[in-house]
Amino acid sequence: MDKKFKLLDVVALLKDIHEKKLIVGQVGTIVEELGSGTYEVEFSNNDGETIAITGVDGQNLLLLHYELKAA
Repeated sequence: MDKKFKLLDVVALLKDIHEKKLIVGQVGTIVEELGSGTYEVEFSNNDGETIAITGVDGQNLLLLHYELKAA
């Protein structure tokens, strides 16, 4: 199944990104679609300060939900 994310979706990493010191489960926000299923994701700390912005393959992202969608 091809995942499709949109701008400002909140996502979590499914794979570590060692060079950016990001770990599985790290939460970020989609800020740009780079094409070919790759997205630019901004990761912030608890104070809202950006700790990393990096391109991530959509296969390595999990969409997070705050509310249940109506059926």
